[in-house]
Amino acid sequence: MLFLVEYQSQRLWVVLASMVFVASSGAFAHHSTAPYDLIHGTIIEGSVTRFDLVNPHGNIALDVRGEDGAVEHWTVAIEGAVLLRRLGWSRDTLKPGDKITVTGNRAKNGSFHLRGVYVQLRDGRKLMALPGPEQ
Repeated sequence: MLFLVEYQSQRLWVVLASMVFVASSGAFAHHSTAPYDLIHGTIIEGSVTRFDLVNPHGNIALDVRGEDGAVEHWTVAIEGAVLLRRLGWSRDTLKPGDKITVTGNRAKNGSFHLRGVYVQLRDGRKLMALPGPEQ
């Protein structure tokens, strides 16, 4: 009987450890910076078409006028709602039609995706979109 209890206890620990590993590996993969060029910064300016202050990360949809004059539809990935609120963001920070400038890291594949580092509003305020070392 003692052997059975000990075996079940070990089995429980293996199951729990596996669950923690799987959960944490998904979180790290989800927030990976691998798809972005972290060496060269990119600055885009455009008009907000959508702003999602959600978890696990927020998104800004932005229409940007390209060098050839055509409209490019960009997606800017930013931190999640909890962290953004600590950095001064709210659901009303951005509205469709707002003109903003975003500084960040463009996708390595050249697509219109950006990892936003900070957002400058029309009134000149700059909001961090990623936490600094003190957060």
